[in-house]
Amino acid sequence: MRQTMKTFEVRNAHFDRLVNTPDLKWLGQNTNHMKAHPAVLDAMTRCIQEEEFHIYAPPVGLEALRAGIVADVGLPGQAALVSDGAVASLYHVCHVLLGAGDEFITTDPTWNWPMAFARSVGATVTQIPIYGPEYGYRLAPERLAQAVTPATKVIYIVDPNNPLGCACTKEEIEAIVAIARESGAWLIQDCTYRHFAHAHHLAAKLYPERTITVYSFSKWLGLAGLRIGAVIVHPDLAERLAAAPPNNLGSSLLAQRAALAGLAIKDEWFPGVLAEQRTNQALIKEAVDRLPGLVMPVYPSNGNFIVLECDALGIHPEALVSAYAEHRIMIRQGAYHTPTFGDRFVKVSTSVPKAWIEEFVALLPELLERARGMNESAKLF
Repeated sequence: MRQTMKTFEVRNAHFDRLVNTPDLKWLGQNTNHMKAHPAVLDAMTRCIQEEEFHIYAPPVGLEALRAGIVADVGLPGQAALVSDGAVASLYHVCHVLLGAGDEFITTDPTWNWPMAFARSVGATVTQIPIYGPEYGYRLAPERLAQAVTPATKVIYIVDPNNPLGCACTKEEIEAIVAIARESGAWLIQDCTYRHFAHAHHLAAKLYPERTITVYSFSKWLGLAGLRIGAVIVHPDLAERLAAAPPNNLGSSLLAQRAALAGLAIKDEWFPGVLAEQRTNQALIKEAVDRLPGLVMPVYPSNGNFIVLECDALGIHPEALVSAYAEHRIMIRQGAYHTPTFGDRFVKVSTSVPKAWIEEFVALLPELLERARGMNESAKLF
């Protein structure tokens, strides 16, 4: 008798199909597909040719890389712990700081996995809605203050927010820090998209003793498949986190060599990436403005992605995703980020070649009509 596939198997098979789809245009995962700098490629090639992969890396990262990360964000006195991607840092932090009965507060929408990590250790999760014009598509600090309780242990903000692309102002960060300090909560500021922001303000500069700054090389440097990131914290917390990390034999040396090379060429290379992705955002905005009923609620976005609201057109996000999939273009349905608001929007990544965005834009009027007539039931993740 044939067994029904488990959910994780179905999910994995879905992404396996995507990975093995020739010439797929990845406009759904906020990944950076700009051409890598030769120095980054050379660093990886040298690591392979010298067979450096036979050895373990230092437990919390190459010293030069740790120092480079701290310097890149400008948080002297803090300690960087290199990890197998930012999400691994979040997993570890949630498992060290949270326990049964604790409360984890975040926004809706947010990055979903830290909520799963919090629940896995018995913590409760509270989400503050920020989607919609009534909230200005952002977290008002006074609403955070109202949500905090004596059980609140961690406040988690993705800044800039994924998927919305809003970024906290200096005044908002100051107010959020004041709330965290008064309540004694840990503040996790997930800065995965910081490098794409028009302006960004680090909470750790105001609350260094209890702010956890999450750093990623997946987005700005385009190393998503290499899994390399870090968490930047006060040295006292670093001591706790370093006691039993999930990657206690060190993260991939190949990835660390690439990341170190990336930091060295960042000032030369990244401004071009940033300019092109902002041009891509503008191309989509121009197209959206010509299509009544389609809305880009946050523009410009402070991330390498934008949100398009299609609900006023009577279009299901999943249908639009499926329509684009027929053209080997991957975009993402809102339900991936939020079951509450996910029926309103799709998300489109913009740190990709301009030609990908031009094709996306050229197809948009046709595929909106195509999606309007679809009742898509395919399982998407």
